[in-house]
Amino acid sequence: MMPTGLYTRSLIIIVAPMVILQAFVTYVFMERHWQMVTERLSQQTVADISLLLSEYEANPTPQTATALSDRANRNLSLSIAFLPGDELPTTPSTSYGLLDRSLSDEIRSRINRPFWINTEQYSDYVDIRILYAGGVMRVLALRSHVYAANSHIFIAWMVGASLVLLTVAILFLRNQIRPIERLAQAAEDFGRGRDVPSFKPQGASEVRRAAAAFLEMRERIRRQIEQRTAMLTGVSHDLRTPLTRFKLQLAMLPDTPETEELRADVREMERMLEDYLEFARGHQREATAVTDLGELLAEIQNDAQRKGHSVALQLHGELDLPLRRNAFKRCLTNIIDNAGKYAAHVWVTAVRDEDDIAVVVDDDGAGIPEDQLEEVFRPFYRLDAARNLDAGGTGLGLAIARDIARGHGGDVQLSRSPMGGLRAVIHVPV
Repeated sequence: MMPTGLYTRSLIIIVAPMVILQAFVTYVFMERHWQMVTERLSQQTVADISLLLSEYEANPTPQTATALSDRANRNLSLSIAFLPGDELPTTPSTSYGLLDRSLSDEIRSRINRPFWINTEQYSDYVDIRILYAGGVMRVLALRSHVYAANSHIFIAWMVGASLVLLTVAILFLRNQIRPIERLAQAAEDFGRGRDVPSFKPQGASEVRRAAAAFLEMRERIRRQIEQRTAMLTGVSHDLRTPLTRFKLQLAMLPDTPETEELRADVREMERMLEDYLEFARGHQREATAVTDLGELLAEIQNDAQRKGHSVALQLHGELDLPLRRNAFKRCLTNIIDNAGKYAAHVWVTAVRDEDDIAVVVDDDGAGIPEDQLEEVFRPFYRLDAARNLDAGGTGLGLAIARDIARGHGGDVQLSRSPMGGLRAVIHVPV
């Protein structure tokens, strides 16, 4: 259930402790500080009311009521009125909030008389009514004098500061994660056979070390490929020289069945030599370019039909993607030609998904035994029974096809075809 991305996980590492801390501080403030301040204000207000009520009961005259009202309004910011013969309201008083509870507890403990409280009727005042012998004392107290009403300022400052800190943290974290994403993208592109010339180490020292290690690895792989190619080029040159002498000598001999067999052997050796060199050389020298796979498949279909193969083609979706065009053409040609050699009909379908393009090649031939579907990808492996994909060849056709597909970040998989023969699926990431 946790997110898989490093960026989101890092955000959780930063945000979660801050949110927990804010929740804890807010709880402590609300339940302790806010409650304590409200209780202290309520105690002071109820103490003033108790004193005024005691003075009035000592001399319950209109003159005393007027004097106490003026003094309370002037010195205590309380609006009081003594209402002889009045009774407490019959509607229930509000007593479910912190202010209501604090005032109620203080009135019960200090005055201990029937009372009625309303903290919701007025936005700036609290209506308090206390029953005394002969009437009701009504008090309108400023809400700010009995209630810690400025707590929202503390919360606003806390939330505002947290948002600023989170914004700064997100920006810095974004800058730290971006080099990792670039490194991952560069490694992925290199694995797909695409050039990444603009990549360079950036970010924190650990990320730079990983990027430098990736660049060193890439250079070692390239040097190894270049050394192998140079060696094989020399071998090719050395082998071509005696083959050329063989061809010249055979050309000077009279045409006989024996010389014709020798010429066929020389041609076979030349073809085998080309296959070996092509397999060993790979496809790294060709540059990657955006290619219309549908157009490439149509070209391969025309070539196959000229060879006498029956190939049907279906295309679905946008099929443009970065490819080494000539190398990938050979990959598809090897598979489609092999299907055409050993089947009457071949069906080629290209479908694009969200992340990759799949080229499905079905035929109605004899197929390949289940236990040899992976063995045929081994270099120089040739089937002895059933269907031999590389009859008369070197056993490198499928090995070269899979090597090219994997060089593009994809793969080739074989299975039983619904058409009765073999199904080859070439996956290439977009």
